[in-house]
Amino acid sequence: MKDSYIDYAMSVIVGRALPDARDGLKPVHRRIVYAMHDMGLGPEKPYRKSAKVVGEVMGRFHPHGDAAIYDTLVRMAQDFTMRYTLIDGHGNFGSVDGDNPAAMRYTEVRLAPLASELVRDIRMDTVDFADNYDASEREPAVLPAPFPSLLVNGSAGIAVGMATNIPPHNLSEVIDGVVAMIDDPDCDPRKLMKFVKGPDFPTGGEILGRDGIREAYDTGRGKITLRGALGFEPLKGNRQSIVITELPYQVNKAAFIESVADLVKGKKLDGVSDIRDESDRDGMRIVIELRRDVNPHVISNCLIKHTQFQVSYGIIMLALHKTRPVLLNLSDAIKYFIEHRREVVRRRTTFELAKARERAHILEGLTEALKNIDAVIELIKKSRDVAAAKTGLMERFKLTEIQAQAILDMRLQKLTGIEKKAIMDEYTELIKKIGALEDVLASERKILQIIKEECGKIREEFGDKRKTRITAEEDEIDIEDLIQKEDVVVTVTRDGWVKRLPVGTYRLQARGGKGIIGAMTKAEDVVKHMFVSSSHDIILVFSNRGSVYRIKAYHIPQASRTAKGTPIVNLLQLSGSEKVAAVIPIGQFDEKRFLVMVTKNGIVKKTRLAAYDTPRKGGIRGIGLSLDDELRYVLLTDGEREIVLGTKKGLSIRFAEREVRPMGRAAAGVKGITLKREDEVVGAAVVQENCSLLVVCEKGFGKRTSLEYYRPQKRGGMGIKTIQASEKNGCVVGIEVVSLDEELLMISDRGILIRQPVKTVKSTVGRSTQGVRLMRIDPGDRIVAFETYLPSEENNHAADA
Repeated sequence: MKDSYIDYAMSVIVGRALPDARDGLKPVHRRIVYAMHDMGLGPEKPYRKSAKVVGEVMGRFHPHGDAAIYDTLVRMAQDFTMRYTLIDGHGNFGSVDGDNPAAMRYTEVRLAPLASELVRDIRMDTVDFADNYDASEREPAVLPAPFPSLLVNGSAGIAVGMATNIPPHNLSEVIDGVVAMIDDPDCDPRKLMKFVKGPDFPTGGEILGRDGIREAYDTGRGKITLRGALGFEPLKGNRQSIVITELPYQVNKAAFIESVADLVKGKKLDGVSDIRDESDRDGMRIVIELRRDVNPHVISNCLIKHTQFQVSYGIIMLALHKTRPVLLNLSDAIKYFIEHRREVVRRRTTFELAKARERAHILEGLTEALKNIDAVIELIKKSRDVAAAKTGLMERFKLTEIQAQAILDMRLQKLTGIEKKAIMDEYTELIKKIGALEDVLASERKILQIIKEECGKIREEFGDKRKTRITAEEDEIDIEDLIQKEDVVVTVTRDGWVKRLPVGTYRLQARGGKGIIGAMTKAEDVVKHMFVSSSHDIILVFSNRGSVYRIKAYHIPQASRTAKGTPIVNLLQLSGSEKVAAVIPIGQFDEKRFLVMVTKNGIVKKTRLAAYDTPRKGGIRGIGLSLDDELRYVLLTDGEREIVLGTKKGLSIRFAEREVRPMGRAAAGVKGITLKREDEVVGAAVVQENCSLLVVCEKGFGKRTSLEYYRPQKRGGMGIKTIQASEKNGCVVGIEVVSLDEELLMISDRGILIRQPVKTVKSTVGRSTQGVRLMRIDPGDRIVAFETYLPSEENNHAADA
């Protein structure tokens, strides 16, 4: 019993349940792909009945029953099961609802384009062949596989005493990992994670956190949390609905909807008025309508807790290496693939070299015959039979039997001048090819380069974007999940009072209106900074002394329209002498973006945004400043734009951002504009196409002028006049580059705020004008800050209401 059971267990482990680390396929998958290739069912050929394929596979290679083979064939054709399908199916192959596929007599199949790549060059002695189950024919022990199918499509199987569960990955990322390991053979899993971000499931969803991914890639075992995707949509009657567009991998949609309905009936999910499945060929769409008084975030959290909207996925990277089950880390999986491809390329090159040498040998004989064609013809004519002619050719012209036979088989048309030249040209090309093939076999570096190039072609043809998103750790997003994502207005006063409130609080008004009270301040305090951001954005706060602090927008307490807000020193660890100079909302720290800082004295500095991704409670150093200078403005750019600076006296300068080289966080910067006495920088903006420069003055006047009137200059010049600063309109408060779709928010010294469309500010021709009235200012009051932003659709609805 012991011996028999061990034999059975090994048969299951090696012959059925576990994939090979080289081509990533189990025997049944390999046999299906090879049999269909052998039947000529390529991507360009007509479909054939599935029953024909199943019968072929079962009769020739896999005597384990037609049901098992057809089930495998179906899964290989399901785009919600395989990340990259290997079978192109025609007919009903089941659905994500768990519907059964049609019987194999009804469905039709052929190889998908990616599957045909798996068997490319299989006839060139690239892999070993073994006897099939009854030794009546031979089957491949492994496929050539020019891409790491083990990681790309993953694998799942239960053997005896062991199991495997390898998740699918993104083809482009995995091939990038292969190239990285070829370039650096000692590349460990942590380095490879720069390229292979994590599993990529065909049904999308979100992976919460990276710890499980790191553990699986380091050790071969790990557990990740996978969540679907949902959004909120408004309904009539001030109600909302939850719309689910993605479910976790291998979650049955029909069973999920049924489980939600059971929760509603059992009163565990209170507040749901209707559940509908609106899915179609364009994608999944499950609509859960809510009652008017229900918070959709609470319902979504209940779905996460009580349904399969969030599941755990256990990773076990177990595969066969040299017929033995081995637990692989990420480096092992890629290394074994590279070893396999190295052997395939070497064997293919050897095969091609042998064929080339064989052909060259024949061409050498033909060439010799053509040189002596009259003597050859005379010898053949005088020979008694073919054998005598062959012997005569071999003896007289020192030819081999193969060459002599080729001469005898040569047709008379080969004697024409064109055919002679063709033979000579073919021989010349063959000699070059033989030399190139010999060079490949003699150089390990060239073999690896071929592997990289072939992987690159696969990536270029079949690579796509990632479907599964990888988000922050679970405990990092629990609070954020409970906070609605919306546009908010954040204001910061000169004395350090901060508050946020929804942007829809301010209704649209016409140009020149009176405005509404936007902030109550002390008599000696004024609103200095105001901006619009998402409630989930990271807010970078820059002090006038060059320090940088960070805070989430939703951590800023929400206050009423007329409230003062909260002292910012309660939220950030500002020193006693520091004041807020600039505030920048950041969605994410992109390596390709920069922060351009501008000081009061016209100094500019450019630093990569990623350099400021350092969450430190006490803040970090942002710029080096002289004692008589202070930081005024911070711009978010891509490094290739143009910058425009504006001064208090109505001057401006426009220059290319590339004139300012990137510097470190603590650098001091370079001169951006040369200022006259008692002048200072009061505005800085990034030049945009099809936009205008908006200038706002203290006494409620302003103007909008096309940027075409501001010619680019060299950095460090004195600039040109942008507005006629006079006693009527006052000094310049600031400048901003705007489009006609944006809206303008202005606030006065006494806290009066007005919101109006930018397009209502009439465009002026020329730079040296006084502008038009934007806001009526009471005697003794003045504009102290303004902000422009592109409103979202939902906030427009709120404003209209």
